[in-house]
Amino acid sequence: MSLLCFKNTHIAALAACAVLGSPVAADEIWVSNEKDDTVSVIDIETLEVVRTIDVGERPRGITFAKDYSVLYVCASDSDTVQVIDPDTGEVLHELPSGEDPEQFVLHPDNRHLYIANEDDAITTVVDTETRKVVAQIDVGIEPEGMAVSPDGKIAITTSETTNMAHWIDTTTQKLFANTLVDSRPRHAEFLKDGKELWVSAEIGGTISVFDVETQAEIAKIDFEVDGVHPDRVQPVGFELAAGDTHAFVALGPSNHVAVVNAETYEVEDYILVGRRVWHMDFNADKSLLFTTNGVSGDVTVIDVAAREAIKSIKVGRFPWGAAYRPTDS
Repeated sequence: MSLLCFKNTHIAALAACAVLGSPVAADEIWVSNEKDDTVSVIDIETLEVVRTIDVGERPRGITFAKDYSVLYVCASDSDTVQVIDPDTGEVLHELPSGEDPEQFVLHPDNRHLYIANEDDAITTVVDTETRKVVAQIDVGIEPEGMAVSPDGKIAITTSETTNMAHWIDTTTQKLFANTLVDSRPRHAEFLKDGKELWVSAEIGGTISVFDVETQAEIAKIDFEVDGVHPDRVQPVGFELAAGDTHAFVALGPSNHVAVVNAETYEVEDYILVGRRVWHMDFNADKSLLFTTNGVSGDVTVIDVAAREAIKSIKVGRFPWGAAYRPTDS
């Protein structure tokens, strides 16, 4: 059968490589399953789960070291961050994290983790080399989202109940600004070489865009999905496409991902995915996007160029976080 008969997607490209005998790197997406206390490992070549790893209780935030040598997992109900060898799946050791670690972000120095502690209303900073807490910073009630600027000078914590983004100077580990956002902020990302900060508000149904230099709000993005009640359109996690041209935004129980133009702040498209979409990550060239769908217990694979779902992959119960790993790391 001619390869021209295949749909022009990433899957077709993989099939072509196999026919021609070219090697295909089987990179991976790692997914935390908060109800199973496991992490599922998806092979990007086959789009199948190839490993399931037992971790601590209620895993949520998940990220790799910059060189992919270790995986960090927020085991929220175990009150710890676990450090895992991705080759063996072995828990190497645990890091002090404060109570109920939700999300975290690794500083560009590849050494310091900034961790949101929901129950304590603090952000904990942990040195991953010494395995010690170097700072605990008071923030708003129910901190959730974490981000760090590309230059490493600013960390952000979002607090769900206080409805704020808290701006932290990473040199002094002190707050230098607090900005109001809409109800229940969940996630934050720096865009455009660190010039903008975007913060999603789950109950507010918006993303607020801030000028990083002044901390002033410069735009607000609203969402409206045809046939879905506005109360179910709840932006949570989001990731940036290649070149930061577009943001792909998980809209929670609306079961859709929005595609937002990062220059005009206009919503260009909505993509139907699984139930209660939470977070996501891309493959290496950002041609595929993998979304975690909590209620349906699966991961939706999106063809980014076509802006359509091409496969659903069953994982554990209530998948939450996702992280990409190259296998040649």
